[in-house]
Amino acid sequence: MSFARANWLAFIFLSACSFATAQAQPQQVDAIFSRLIAPGDPGAAVLVVKDSRTVFEHGYGVTDLRTHHPIDASTNFRLASVTKQFTAMAIMLLAHDGKLHYDDPLTGIFPEFPSYGKNITIRNLLNHTSGLPDYEDLMSPQPANLPEVKQITDAEVLALLEKQTSGRFAPGSRWAYSNSGYVVLGLIVQKASGEPFPQFLHDRIFGPLHMDHTLAYVKGTNEVSDRAFGHTKISGKWQQTNQSPTSATLGDGGVYSSSHDLFKWDEALRNHTLLTEAEMQPALTPIKVASAPPEEPDGRRAEYGFGWFLNPYKDHARMWHYGETIGFRTSIQRFPNNGLTVIVLGNRADLNAIGLALQVSDLFLGR
Repeated sequence: MSFARANWLAFIFLSACSFATAQAQPQQVDAIFSRLIAPGDPGAAVLVVKDSRTVFEHGYGVTDLRTHHPIDASTNFRLASVTKQFTAMAIMLLAHDGKLHYDDPLTGIFPEFPSYGKNITIRNLLNHTSGLPDYEDLMSPQPANLPEVKQITDAEVLALLEKQTSGRFAPGSRWAYSNSGYVVLGLIVQKASGEPFPQFLHDRIFGPLHMDHTLAYVKGTNEVSDRAFGHTKISGKWQQTNQSPTSATLGDGGVYSSSHDLFKWDEALRNHTLLTEAEMQPALTPIKVASAPPEEPDGRRAEYGFGWFLNPYKDHARMWHYGETIGFRTSIQRFPNNGLTVIVLGNRADLNAIGLALQVSDLFLGR
């Protein structure tokens, strides 16, 4: 057999193997979730995007236990802290407009804020180095006999922070994940833009990107279409655990979206639709602190930009986030150099959205 003939046959063989592998990948993704989520239980929506093409999108389980409506690509989940990337983008768009600057002090925006805020900048709030106290620790306990959960608002969070006389540490000296910081960022968006935070998100992000069913939910003001409700298994039975005292705050976790709409968000990030590549760089620059290394919740070193964790995964550059709140678990894993994005949105508290998204990522990375 000639050398050219041998190489041609080898090319055909390798191409066939690659095709078979590509065909097998959706089945492998499906196997991960179908064995984990029973059809009638709360579940998840899963999206895999490779090189701007949806290679897997599927729903597992149901949106709630009353209607047993099946989860699909249009089902809207509370994103929890995955919201923070939208809050950060809103701030960056206002910086683009010249309406604020990353090094503006908190007291310059809210003059009534106590003196410990004079050295806290918008940049500190974005990258979790502000030292603001956790508003969850400042809230009064809920009386057990309330007919419904009393939820704290963004304005009430700010009022609690303004009653404090000091932060947890000097701004910029440490890294500590802060929901308080992102609630305050949502309020800054409102003050700098002159419109409510949910409206600004719609006008500058969701509307232009045709994310038509994504919104920052405010009870009594707007409604979530195709809504998934959160669930927790208690004493062996699923119970709806959809709202908590902290479920009404916006900038830290109030956005609802679907895998269908998040595909459009992913494309906008890939194509620099909202901001130029240069304007996005601050969001993708990990914070450096002077003291001990920052840590993620699992103890690993955290590298955080504006609304994104930036820790690499198995030597692959990555921008990612997760969300955890009562009854919901979410994760977005983006590997820009690999053209890969994996999104897992769950409406059950026992779902390891991060681990599952990375398990799916392993099927596609390095192939």
